[in-house]
Parts: sequence; structure tokens; C-alpha cells
Amino acid sequence: MPDVIDALANFAHTPVSEDPKTTQALEMMRLSLLDWASVGIAGAGEPVAEITRELGLADGGAPVATVIGAATRVPMPVAALINGATSHALDYDDTHFAHIGHPSVAVIPAALAVAEAHGLSGEEMLQAALVGVEASIRVGIWLGRAHYQTGFHQTATAGAFGATVAAARLMGLTAAQTAHALGLCSTRAAGLKSQFGTMGKPYHAGMAAQTGVEVARAAKAGFISSLQGLEGDQGFGPTHAGEGNLLAFEGLGTMWQILSISHKFHACCHGTHAMIEALSPLMLVPEKLLQLHLETHPRWLSVCNKSAPKSGLEVKFSYAHVAALVIAGQDTAALESFTDEIANTPALITLAQKVEVVGNDALSETEVRLVIDTTDGRKQAQFDLAAPIEIDTRRRKLRAKSRALLGVQADRLWAAIEGRGDGVELSSLTRLLRLA
Repeated sequence: MPDVIDALANFAHTPVSEDPKTTQALEMMRLSLLDWASVGIAGAGEPVAEITRELGLADGGAPVATVIGAATRVPMPVAALINGATSHALDYDDTHFAHIGHPSVAVIPAALAVAEAHGLSGEEMLQAALVGVEASIRVGIWLGRAHYQTGFHQTATAGAFGATVAAARLMGLTAAQTAHALGLCSTRAAGLKSQFGTMGKPYHAGMAAQTGVEVARAAKAGFISSLQGLEGDQGFGPTHAGEGNLLAFEGLGTMWQILSISHKFHACCHGTHAMIEALSPLMLVPEKLLQLHLETHPRWLSVCNKSAPKSGLEVKFSYAHVAALVIAGQDTAALESFTDEIANTPALITLAQKVEVVGNDALSETEVRLVIDTTDGRKQAQFDLAAPIEIDTRRRKLRAKSRALLGVQADRLWAAIEGRGDGVELSSLTRLLRLA
């Protein structure tokens, strides 16, 4: 099997076929584009989006690419940075659990900026995003759990390689140039889990997207890099606790990992979603709760187990506080359920203190098990997010989520993404993004 850089460089320029699995993968990418645009538009007013936009709009350069929430166009790398941070500001975007990250927010902003700047079509952008997202997922699997558990954030690290693949494809780089772009990416990709719960986390997505654009542009201009940048003794994998699982690249281009992507239907960390799905149908009465014992895979304990959140953003990463929201009847799909006021509500804090969270290696990373003691007796529940969702059901749920975030604008957004038989209408999509 070719080495990682060669495999990715060749994949970057593989034609997107019309076989059933690839067609299904492209449709999944189209739905992720809808989801990305929806959460990006909805997040345009978030502080991290406003600050990043203000900084980016102050930069000089050719105004060629759209920024979510701004009438002014900016240079490609700046647009990628702003749109990546903006679309991850709400932490309401898609996740891939094997990749351990958020693929679309790192890749779509890079693909969109390059496609717009180079006058390419919406479908060319979508295909590049598909290839980039797939590459990101595969690199995330190659890096593995050890990389994540050491403290690196795959959205930022693996995401940068996916953004590079997408940008290289759209810029028309040769396979050799793409390999050098990936080598450059290996010395720039970065992001730490210590930023979770702060503006640093959405900034990771923007960093990854910007890196992809800049290294692809540099390689096209003639930049040369080490082709041992990923696998060499001092390459990205060995120096970043990567496991180096080459099985991650089997079936690249024919077997699509994007088909197991998971979209969010609750406005909080994806690690809490299985708990929400298990807890919601029980309709617990807050006054009757004695204790909620929650078992989850140990990897989530360092991600979404903040014991005493002080802000709405931190609440999104707190099993106990999110459980309290569900038990209290709050709508976890609503953005307004995650505010600083909610974080400091005494009744919710009291409920959260009755939640015990423990790790259980016997559970998968998408599964939870609950044991709830109430004054009426004991209840048990479990849920697995890996349970498949039919594509029509997923489309319906994502369109409903988009409407909840954007109102009537959601239907216009879907019309631009679905197109009129010709696929994504890029000009319509970018116009809606600017109006956010």
C-alpha cells in the first residue's frame, strides 16, 4: 500500500463516480452542507464569530470569498478561517465518532472559499468537500484514540489535512504538488483539547480550514516540503501520539466513512446526545429524582463531564447539567437552553448534583447506560447513537433543525443546496450566507 501522503494525494484527484455508494456519500455530504450552513448562519452573532470576522475584515488582500454574516468579501484564507470558526461557534455541527472530530466545519469553509475565488460550480465544491471530509475522517482514524487522549483535537489536526485535500483538488494541483501541500500541512496542523469550553475550540475549525487553503496555494506556487511529514520518524503521526493504523486507508474512494457521520439534533456536545435520547422518553419528575447513575465510555470523561459549569458554553460539555435540563423539561435542541443564566440556575444545579457519571470500557463510544432512582422506584435505560438512520429520515430531521434555527430562510437555503437539477447553486448559497 502507498504511504499516507501518496494515498491522500492520489485520492484528492480521484473522479467522483456515480456508483450507488458514492452517490449515497455525495447525498450525505449535501445534507452536511445544509447542516453546516444552518449552524453557521445561526452562529454568526456569537462572540467568537464577531471577533474573528472583525479581525478578518481588517486584513488586506483580494476580496474574492464570502464571509458568513458580512457583505464584504475577503481573501480565501481569511474567509476559510472566519467561516470555520463561525460554523463551529454553536458546537451544533456534524461529528464522526471513529474520526473523533467534526469534519464539515474544517473542510467546507476551505472548499467554499477556493471554489468561489476560482469561479467553480457548486457541485465541484460539493465533490471536493466530500473528498476532503473523507480524507479528514481517514486521517483521524489513522491518528487514532491515543492522539485524542493525549490532548489533541482531531477537528483541528486531521481536519487540516482534509481541508488541504479539498483545496488542492479545487486549485487543480498535481498529485506531486498535493503531496507537498500535505507535507506543509503536517508542520502547521494543530489544536488542543484544553481549549474545549472556550472560543479556542471553534477557532480550531477555522485554523484547519485556513491551513488547507494556505498550504495548497503555497504548493501550487512551487513550495517544496518533506514527504515524510506524516509518517517519518519526526513526522506528524509519531510526534503527535498517532497510532499509525494504515487500515484506516483501505477502500479509499470506494468505501465511504462519511456514511457513518452523525448529525446533531441537540445544541450541545455530541458526547451527551446518547444520554439525552435515553433520558428524554422517561419523563422524569424533578422533585422525585434521588440519583441518576450514568455509564459512558471513558473517553468522554475528559470531554463532556464538566462538574460545575459557569457559562452556557460550559453547560454544553456537562453531562450532569445537560441531564438536569432534560429532567426539568428544557428543550435541548434550542439554542436558548444554553445560556449563562441556565448555568447558574439554583434548581438546575441541585438536579445536576444528583447525577453520577462513571466510565465503562464495556460500552461503545456512542452508547450510554442509565440507572435512575426515584421516589417511585428504579428505572433503567440505554441508547446507542450508532443505530442507523434512514437517509430520508435524516433529511427530514436536518431540514427541521434548519427551520428551527433560521425560520423561513431555511427553505431558501435548502433550495440553493438541492439546486434545480444541476446541484448546488453557489451564488444563491453565498448570498444567503452573507445575509446571515
